[in-house]
Amino acid sequence: MKVALVQDWLTEIGGAEKVFEAFMGIYPDADIYTLTSHNRVINALNIDKIKLKESFIAKLPFGKSRYRNYLPLFPKAIESFDFSEYDLIISSSSSVAKGILTNSKQIHICYCHSPVRYAWDLYHQYLKESGLEGFGIKNWYVRHILHKLRVWDVISSNRVDYFIANSNYIKHRINKVYRRNAKVIFPPVDVERFTLCREKKEFYFTASRLVPYKKIDLIVEVFSKMPDKKLFVAGSGPDLKKIKALAGSNVELLGFVSDEEMHRLMQQAKAFVFAADEDFGIIPVEAQACGTPVIALGRGGAKETVVDGVTGVHFEEQSIDSLAGAIKRFELLKFEATIIRENSMRFSKNRFIEETNDFVRKKYDEFKSQN
Repeated sequence: MKVALVQDWLTEIGGAEKVFEAFMGIYPDADIYTLTSHNRVINALNIDKIKLKESFIAKLPFGKSRYRNYLPLFPKAIESFDFSEYDLIISSSSSVAKGILTNSKQIHICYCHSPVRYAWDLYHQYLKESGLEGFGIKNWYVRHILHKLRVWDVISSNRVDYFIANSNYIKHRINKVYRRNAKVIFPPVDVERFTLCREKKEFYFTASRLVPYKKIDLIVEVFSKMPDKKLFVAGSGPDLKKIKALAGSNVELLGFVSDEEMHRLMQQAKAFVFAADEDFGIIPVEAQACGTPVIALGRGGAKETVVDGVTGVHFEEQSIDSLAGAIKRFELLKFEATIIRENSMRFSKNRFIEETNDFVRKKYDEFKSQN
């Protein structure tokens, strides 16, 4: 059985790349296809460059740094790959990777992190944050491109033989957007890398890229209104200036921190605070692997990974009052670090490998018996 693995792009290390790394571990001889990549990521994932195949996007000016500017070309780029020599193709997709072209003798399984968010559920938010709500030529052009992407996205979903969703939340969205069923297999979290710590200190912790949808500004604003509570924030990004302006004297912005420092902060924090509406969200699971409770938005993946009242607390809205209320509720409860860590084990790498192997093998055997 000859296998190919497809990733939208390999330009940074995030949740999707950690999933892709796990797929590479399951299929070490597979060839790897992607729109574009960075050497730093290729080296970090130990990808053999002989097996790596990039699209024409990588050869265009700034195709490795400003590749998102080539969004209108993404469908053509992913369709340009020739997969005719493979028996099994697995795509890891939150954008266009699922749109590859295969034939009737091949099986294509897509691990879907999300339907294209900026074209669907974040469409209006994306336009607002980009200043594209008006009716100028640039605004019309972007709307036109995203409209075409939505049409292509639905059409290309029919090229997938079987979908795997990274959460029940995404399973619902796949059904909503594509009208397709999906098997839920939670992403692999390296929970064994984190160690249990029962003794917590009097500070709260959050970590993320400082971008709008992560809502770090909301977390900072809430804690700034609670001067008796200490908050540490790890991460950097375009929202840094805005967040600095909101930060009170009880909020410390740490910028980039090492893995060792991240681990220490997660272990010792009274709670990890998570306000993003994520498809899954790996970092709240990592915090729980340290025995640290999580204060999380009760939507998206965190609703499935954080057990309200047992491993943390949920808040219902991305608002000051809702988050502040959750913090106050949190401080009235007691949590058992061992139980919190046990919950994180539901998302281990070994569990991911076993469930993925079973699903792919079953579907591949069924497919071959019919062809």
